[in-house]
Amino acid sequence: MNTHFTQKNHSQADFLIIGGGIAGFDLALRLARHGIVDLLTKTIAGESNSRYAQGGIAAVLDPEDNLESHIKDTLTAGAGLCNEEVVRFVVENGPEAIRHLIDIGVSFTQGEAGAYHLTKEGGHSARRVIHTADATGLAVMNTLQKQVDENPNIRLFQNRVAIDLVTAHKMGHYPPGEPNRCYGCYALSRETSRVITHQARFTILATGGAGKVYLYTSNPDTATGDGIAMAYRAGCHVANMEFMQFHPTCLYHPDAKSFLISEAVRGEGGILIRKDGSRFMDIHHPMGELAPRDIVARAIDFEMKRSGEPCVFLDITAKGEAFLKDHFPNILAKCASLGIDITTQPIPVVPAAHYMCGGVKTDLTGATEVDGLFAIGEVAHTGLHGANRLASNSILECLVFAQSAYRTIAERFQNPPCTIHPNIPPWDSFDTDHSDEAVLISQNWDEIRRFMGNYVGIVRSNRRLARARRRIEMLQQEISEYYWNSKITQDLIELRNLALIASLIIRSAIHRRESRGLHYTTNYPNRDDARCAKDTTLPINTL
Repeated sequence: MNTHFTQKNHSQADFLIIGGGIAGFDLALRLARHGIVDLLTKTIAGESNSRYAQGGIAAVLDPEDNLESHIKDTLTAGAGLCNEEVVRFVVENGPEAIRHLIDIGVSFTQGEAGAYHLTKEGGHSARRVIHTADATGLAVMNTLQKQVDENPNIRLFQNRVAIDLVTAHKMGHYPPGEPNRCYGCYALSRETSRVITHQARFTILATGGAGKVYLYTSNPDTATGDGIAMAYRAGCHVANMEFMQFHPTCLYHPDAKSFLISEAVRGEGGILIRKDGSRFMDIHHPMGELAPRDIVARAIDFEMKRSGEPCVFLDITAKGEAFLKDHFPNILAKCASLGIDITTQPIPVVPAAHYMCGGVKTDLTGATEVDGLFAIGEVAHTGLHGANRLASNSILECLVFAQSAYRTIAERFQNPPCTIHPNIPPWDSFDTDHSDEAVLISQNWDEIRRFMGNYVGIVRSNRRLARARRRIEMLQQEISEYYWNSKITQDLIELRNLALIASLIIRSAIHRRESRGLHYTTNYPNRDDARCAKDTTLPINTL
């Protein structure tokens, strides 16, 4: 076994995990049983989409519920594009995933007679969402992070921004008959402004989603699609990027940045109303407020455009103060801090980019087509979500695939070859200079996010997509020139990735000539099973 070490600009370990959400933390703790884990987080540890997940985790835990029902609900929400083998795999492993969290100390909300309280969310036919009040992601993250901090085999590198993966092909190695292989990554230290080479036997992307490609999103600032962009540049297929899930109910307030109003609020009886107090979901879908997210988001978008109002309202006042304090303490407190008393007032809400259902193509073990590279969590396209993710299946996917990837990596770790490359060159700064034109980055960033919202949002058209494609191609040329002639910074890394993610979404949306799930286009308003492929898989990047 090679010696594990860190130097000024170089770190070497058995396993490299890029991303610090639930998927990354859980896998790090598992792999630490076998060797040294380098865990890279973009900002402070734990800042991720996982931390802000409110609703809970879907799993069959009630004796009156059953696996086949959860499978059916997932397939229905996915609008015919789910991989049923993957759906079955995840759902069947769901109860074990919850037991794992309970065993490591996650405290879930109790219901009657000592049982756990299960809530119901949109698209589910039964109560099966286990939760910790309305801050489930935070509870799970806090439990995992405490154990990560205490584990001597995990080296946590905070404020470390991954730039690109190091692969055999990028190094110019094309051995006859040998697959492309990942050896680690280059990453920028925000603390020292140095680029560090991180080498490992196995590299795992757990970088989350790409909500920041849109102006309005529930995601934190870290969600710029870095893992998907890096994997694509490394030679991985990406698929179904047109399916960006817009959460129907993000808090609408000038001082409320990216604050989600959990779907569980509707699950517990919250109703969507217009400004005049009239209810509208019953005319859009038989399931009303509990219809799948894509339908609810489009209904709200329709009502806002019809009326010209900037938002609609979510009314949960009928449940009373005691119930809201018990079930939604964080939502109640956040709204109160903004002058909204949800016990007596409806909550102003708008749809916002929330979850990427596409991503890096993987198998049931999380493995990509680049040897030694895995992807788990929102960064991955496993086939679980199809054209629309069922509520609260996201953390479930993180946990199940962390376990699955662990089993495969642990087995392969014991069976060479899984060596560390001896001669990875250091990062080359290409004689670049610090730029005094930061305004170019902020302008490009703002332009991308605005036209993505306007042209590639909840409702699309051929004309909007064509215009978006012309804009992103021009911007990518500008950004590429700037990137290769300027000193590397976090803003520049994220802008480069954001532009690529926007391009992948636009190209995928143009290819799908139908309306299905999260992709709705006015030119092809109907679903077309005969002519449209199950996956929109883009060609492997050859640059």
